[in-house]
Amino acid sequence: MNIWHGLNWSIRSILAAMLVSTAAFGDEPAARKPWTLRDKTFVAWVAPANTFQRGGSVITVQTPGKSFDALVFGELESGRWMAGSEGFRRSSHDQAAWPAETADPRTVVQIAVAYHGKEVAIYRDGNPYARYTMPSEPAEFTSASVVLLGLRHLEILGGPTFRGEIEDVRIYPEALDAETLSTLKPDQPSAKPPLAWWTFEGDTAADRMNTFPPGRLIGEAKIRGGRLHLAGGFVLVGDGLDAPRARADEDWPTYHVSALPREGLARPYDANGCIYWKGKYHLMYIYQDPKRPHGGHCWGHAVSTDLVNWTFLPPALVPEPGDPDVGIFSGNAFLNKDGVPMLCWFGVDAGVCVATAQDDDLLVWKKHPANPIVPMPKAGQPGHGVYTVWDPYLWLEGDNYYCLLGGNALPNGKDTLYTMRSPDLVKWTPLHPFYEQPDLTWTTPGEDCSCPDFFKIGDKYALLCISHKVGGRMYIGRFENERFHPEQHVRMNWPGGQFFAPESLVDPNARRIIWAWVTDPRTILTQRATGSGVQSLPRVLALATDGTLKITPAEELQTLRRNPRKLAGLTVAADSETTLDGVRGDTLELAIEIDPGQAKEIGLAVRCTPDGKEQTTVWFRPESRTLSLDVSRSTRRQDVVYTQNPLDTGGILRGSDYKNPRTTVDAPFELKAGEPLKLRVFLDKPMLEVFANDRQCITEQVFPASKEALGVKILARGGPVVVRSIEAWDMAPAQFIDKKGDH
Repeated sequence: MNIWHGLNWSIRSILAAMLVSTAAFGDEPAARKPWTLRDKTFVAWVAPANTFQRGGSVITVQTPGKSFDALVFGELESGRWMAGSEGFRRSSHDQAAWPAETADPRTVVQIAVAYHGKEVAIYRDGNPYARYTMPSEPAEFTSASVVLLGLRHLEILGGPTFRGEIEDVRIYPEALDAETLSTLKPDQPSAKPPLAWWTFEGDTAADRMNTFPPGRLIGEAKIRGGRLHLAGGFVLVGDGLDAPRARADEDWPTYHVSALPREGLARPYDANGCIYWKGKYHLMYIYQDPKRPHGGHCWGHAVSTDLVNWTFLPPALVPEPGDPDVGIFSGNAFLNKDGVPMLCWFGVDAGVCVATAQDDDLLVWKKHPANPIVPMPKAGQPGHGVYTVWDPYLWLEGDNYYCLLGGNALPNGKDTLYTMRSPDLVKWTPLHPFYEQPDLTWTTPGEDCSCPDFFKIGDKYALLCISHKVGGRMYIGRFENERFHPEQHVRMNWPGGQFFAPESLVDPNARRIIWAWVTDPRTILTQRATGSGVQSLPRVLALATDGTLKITPAEELQTLRRNPRKLAGLTVAADSETTLDGVRGDTLELAIEIDPGQAKEIGLAVRCTPDGKEQTTVWFRPESRTLSLDVSRSTRRQDVVYTQNPLDTGGILRGSDYKNPRTTVDAPFELKAGEPLKLRVFLDKPMLEVFANDRQCITEQVFPASKEALGVKILARGGPVVVRSIEAWDMAPAQFIDKKGDH
């Protein structure tokens, strides 16, 4: 998987480009005059890159987390200009009669939208284009608002941006008429002074009226020749946004595999190509190389002999000039008919691609000359409209290779994969959808199946995957006659959680081991400044005797344990809490066994400050049969935002901008009669992984503001609890060696 599964390529490329560029920061003046804006006019001189793009905005004014007004191209009707607003609240839906834009990329046109009370008028080159009455009252904006050039609104980070060139863009604090607009010339002052004015002189997006600070260029946004060139990026303008942090100011995991400092913003950071080969565990992962075009998506490569200490090797796969694909997205490792490791991936703009190992250290990979071996079918070609080529999983079964294609759906809307078969990796026969889930209650509408990983587990088969909407999940069932028959569905993530894009391997001990990208709740500005990208701990999956899934941390992690402490026989009174003496830290492993008694809620709070203003609490609630993670007090930082879905993270909105942030992660979990609650908890600076009785796990990143957030507490509500035992260890840092080289 990656962050753009389920989106069309234009959207994915926007986010890809945005996340690997550098921002341009200007000096802000000491003070700015406050202002309020209701009646207004947006004016821009633009040259659209094409007339079929959809939903980008030339200019948007938005109160973060609230209203926005925007000059949008092609959102409701292709090729039409419109006055955009949140939920189309102040937009006209009836645009069919409006003229379609005909300008080519070399033609600059003046587009303006004027708001006067509830009346909206749109003009093209000073001539009336459209006029209507808004169905709701005008929005009011103040000096707390922000401006976006290219992106429709803050919440659509990663969505479509306007593509083309902007020569001049202005905001007037009144509604201008056609006559006045016809007198305006780009890069020349007007008789009526604008509130804000950008002419893109030099190399910064500076407001000539000094109403706003200089803008930050995000992604594929460049200033060249007096114009703003947008090819997938945008400009962010506004006061009050948190200053980016430096990497040295931020906590960083010490024993989790994470992106190298020079890999910067690894987003996505999907685990891929995992394989055990010749005594070594190989973990590959997506990262972005800013020196390469089209987002620079590559596969990094780390290797370990013990699942704990890792060496980073040169990247396994990079897009090279002349390759049919322009980026390396998700896939897997497998053995071919000669017993040689191969890699399979989705090649951006191409289809399914493969490469063969040239050495036993898996340092050199030779790409197949027939790549893409399964191309993306175009209109009129076989397969078009039958299957989507996306996120492949490829393996050898008997004399045939099988390839599963992610991101497909059945006519009834249920998610599925599509099955392909080949005797030689070159000639492929499309077969049929791989499975149909028997119970619609297993998933919610809009979930897809991406990042597939198919393997035998116990006497069953498992399809490990994600849905972009919720995150990591798994189907377990039977594999018969080239079809998979799911019998149960297991979630590995829930709303508010961050466990995303898992990948597995099997080792010589027949253990099925997985990792997953743990998404980052910090704003994109912080992530860009400090770097991002963390893998979960290696987890072992197995089937219990009753057919349920067992999830345990890899036992090799015990080699990191230091300074053991043990407590026993502790009773916590009803509706009270007890701080654990001698158990403090942010790199810990805890093993706790609790008799829940008649308590309504049993809690374990970690990363607690002495005053209790910051803490993250794990709750077990017997009556509701849930294991929950409460992050409502995890941090006082404004640049940490907990959201509903794992890919909603990494936005621009600050914590205070969200009306309804997601503050809990609620996973199903119950104890058997007489069974104690057994928690294994791993703290590694921001990383928190909680295992419960070997059959449930919750994963989150937490970033307390205070360096004193080190305490650990046990809590009881509605009845006392008896803590049978607590074992605690400080965790030593793992060894991470950078032999990636200069690539």
